Amino acid sequence: MTTTTIAAPRSPRRLRGRTNTELYAWLFMRVSGVFLIVLVFGHLFVNLMVGEGINALDFAFVAGKWADPLWQVWDLLMLWLAMIHGTNGLRTVINDYAERDQVRMWLKMLLYVAAAFTIILGTLVIFTFDPCPAEAAAELLPSFCPGA
Repeated sequence: MTTTTIAAPRSPRRLRGRTNTELYAWLFMRVSGVFLIVLVFGHLFVNLMVGEGINALDFAFVAGKWADPLWQVWDLLMLWLAMIHGTNGLRTVINDYAERDQVRMWLKMLLYVAAAFTIILGTLVIFTFDPCPAEAAAELLPSFCPGA
């Protein structure tokens, strides 16, 4: 009778002290998922169902929405939660499937840099967006712009 030995499963390295990082990450995924459902469906409803629907989506529509601080904050929350939620999910996949420590570290660093870049760039776009650019044709501008 031959016996086969099964290698012990990898266990995560212990950090200094006891932390519940993975528990908090798991909990964040559930809570942020619920908030994202509300934010995304609210976004889709306002953009596609209210008013003229999809036919009204143009520069003036976005400019009009982002002139209101409520929609700036709404879109900012949607961006931040979606990016952090997705980054946390990919971090989990990297931890599960990258076998070598060096590969795991570099993949996570690349992931964090890409997420930070996207969050920073998206935040800048939301808050520095000019709804009334000087060179734009008057018919494309929202009604509150001078000369529209």
